Amino acid sequence: MKAEIVAQFQSALGGRYTIERELGRGGMATVFLAHDRAGTAVALKLLQPDLGSTVGADRFRREIRVAAQLQHPNILSVLDSGVTTVQLGHGVDFLWFTMPYVQGANVWERFEQTGAFAPDEVVRIGRAVADALAYAHEKGVVHRDIKPDNILLEGDRVLVADFGVARAVSEVQDKLTATGMVVGTPTYMSPEQATGDRELDGRSDIFALACVLYELLAGEAPFHGPTPQATLMRRFTGPPRALRPLIHVPEALEAAVLKALSREPNDRYPTAAAFSEALAGRVVEQAASPPKPTSPPKPAPASAPAPAPAKTGAGGCFGSVLLALATAAAGLLLS
Repeated sequence: MKAEIVAQFQSALGGRYTIERELGRGGMATVFLAHDRAGTAVALKLLQPDLGSTVGADRFRREIRVAAQLQHPNILSVLDSGVTTVQLGHGVDFLWFTMPYVQGANVWERFEQTGAFAPDEVVRIGRAVADALAYAHEKGVVHRDIKPDNILLEGDRVLVADFGVARAVSEVQDKLTATGMVVGTPTYMSPEQATGDRELDGRSDIFALACVLYELLAGEAPFHGPTPQATLMRRFTGPPRALRPLIHVPEALEAAVLKALSREPNDRYPTAAAFSEALAGRVVEQAASPPKPTSPPKPAPASAPAPAPAKTGAGGCFGSVLLALATAAAGLLLS
């Protein structure tokens, strides 16, 4: 984001926050270190203007309100949010929110420094994230973009960031397809998310978390290829390589991660809480019925024909996957 635009945004905030410097950026947002009027450091996340106009102020406010209600020891909470109009020849609404500033590294930064993590550290991080997800899923919130960058480490604390944002963006995914923006990250995206399923439940987040944990153990992602398209397609062509015996991990930990990486949601753990228990080495009773939806289903219009049942075989998925692969090619990923 250009310096002059940031300066105009800063001015439009009217002293509410003072921006100090940029912390990071992605295809959909830029994060700044800022200070509120009391001098408290916060991380201010500013959505790109084009994305903000597509999402819309009302949808953004609704989803941020939901995210702000998530209060859990392992969730980085939303402190404040707003829609600020900046005069860039014409009025442009900038959508932003703030979070506590974490003086630590995210999991990806730590992974780049150290390589693969020890199994006990992977279990510690995995259980903390799973516990956060279990809480959010009970509240009806699916994260949709679990990845190492969104898992923060501060001392012994493990914090999951960016709840609510991906959900708001996913509701306008059809409009974003033309721009090449993808909701989620191909390396960690569940098969159902890759095929454009709108009614994702918590098992999609479980798959993404298992991708992260596998990568931390093995030093490489379970599904990877030379392009975003190849990376997405890899999860439809077979299971990931077993961790043992090449990687020294407890058998129970390997079994828990590989089960959570099952292509079919019904073959994974029914809840994030069950996955957390499995990571701890405890036997988990499988639910006899599917997990409750995390959001009420949207009724189809009366005149609309019933949708065809989804094909579960790898060959039957290709037609649905191609659209996701085309959007991924642009490489503009949510962060």
